[in-house]
Amino acid sequence: MIVLWRITERCDLACGFCAYDRRLRRTRHDADVGSIRRFAAVLGALQRRTGERVLLSWLGGEPLRWTPLFALCEELRRDHALSLSLTTNGSTLDRATVRAAILANLSELTVSVDGFAEFHDRTRGRAGLWQRIRDGVVALARDRDPSGLRLRANVVLMRDNLEDFPALCAELADWGIDEITFNALGGRDRPEFHPAHRLRTDDTRRLAEGVAPLRDRLALRGVRLCGGQSYLSRIHAAAEGRALSVGDCAPAERFLFVDEQGRLAPCSFTCGDYGVHVDEVQTLEDLFALPGRFRAARTRAPAPTCGDCPSNHVFAKFASR
Repeated sequence: MIVLWRITERCDLACGFCAYDRRLRRTRHDADVGSIRRFAAVLGALQRRTGERVLLSWLGGEPLRWTPLFALCEELRRDHALSLSLTTNGSTLDRATVRAAILANLSELTVSVDGFAEFHDRTRGRAGLWQRIRDGVVALARDRDPSGLRLRANVVLMRDNLEDFPALCAELADWGIDEITFNALGGRDRPEFHPAHRLRTDDTRRLAEGVAPLRDRLALRGVRLCGGQSYLSRIHAAAEGRALSVGDCAPAERFLFVDEQGRLAPCSFTCGDYGVHVDEVQTLEDLFALPGRFRAARTRAPAPTCGDCPSNHVFAKFASR
């Protein structure tokens, strides 16, 4: 079971494609620590009952800027033996104390890297950020135990950086990155940014043609490039403007999303349509009832987003074929 929890809407960067850009006037909620503790106990019980690994992964905003983070991580590891991960913009990876806490508490770290220094720093609105990320990742790769932290890089692909993607992947391999994932630039968060930067159909065809040989080259260096064929097809369909609906995404069977307000849903796009507050899930029986609750909610009133599903995990983002 993978549970993604967006714990804060706060961020220190100014990314033109992101809803959490620090320049935007918007809500900046944080998750409730008590709710996290209560639901983590249920997840721990699930892990003990089934023997299935539960990965609880923090998202933002920027989760490394959320003050309670590492004390809570230590507690959840100690009390419930949960595996923990997070996705970061990397702005604090230059701090030795942050890296030490990451190594002590996380099994996976995903770092956002969209290109080489000039492009990445300009796109993210922070001079020197790329070098800070590089130095931090290299230090983490050097200091981790051989069987410890998995380092992943995620790249937001747009027409501006697509040509550099293979060279960027080689650079990330030099840093000690174990796994590389990618997203196509989406337009839901910042529709004003999307038209001038989105991937076009010719771009997505080139991407699909280049993934297999790039994957093979990276594999020789011990690096896994993710993105299965259905994922590439999803990206191409989006470039064409062609909707892809999913009849049954197996809600809450292998994946759950929780937002900063505590709404638990099949994905980040359906919290407002199908969301159940996480405090309602107090027992394993409550957890096991969620798939049926979500399917019933969709039958009663389908979320508009389900008619063109944008959820990467549904389309095998993390597959390697």
